[in-house]
Amino acid sequence: MWFQKEIRLPAVKRGFHLITDLIMAQLPELEDVNVGLAHIFIKHTSASLTINEDADPTVRQDFESHFNHMVPENQSYYRHTLEGSDDMPAHLKAAILGASVTVPISKGEFNLGTWQGIYLCEHRNHASKRTIVVTLQGE
Repeated sequence: MWFQKEIRLPAVKRGFHLITDLIMAQLPELEDVNVGLAHIFIKHTSASLTINEDADPTVRQDFESHFNHMVPENQSYYRHTLEGSDDMPAHLKAAILGASVTVPISKGEFNLGTWQGIYLCEHRNHASKRTIVVTLQGE
């Protein structure tokens, strides 16, 4: 069985946001998969996806702080600056973290670890809604 769906995520402020429950709420088809994979892809170049700790919100704050330190704004060597000082750093952060994650499916649910969740990593100060494509494969 193959199934694919686009999901429009609400606009969020810059930072790392858990979207696991939001995705699952938009995917009733997940219940039909006993064993399989969910491939989740973001259709943007200035936001990314990752899987990490979902229990302690300070992890998300630390991610944002670390990536802002690692990829600072307003660097003199940036040439892509027409869309604002956060734009080129957003592209770099998205390239580092990646545009997709793959999650195993078991008995109609994401088979994530006890403390794992799917993050939307929003790297722009004033981002619009984001679109993800979820592809389910399984039986």
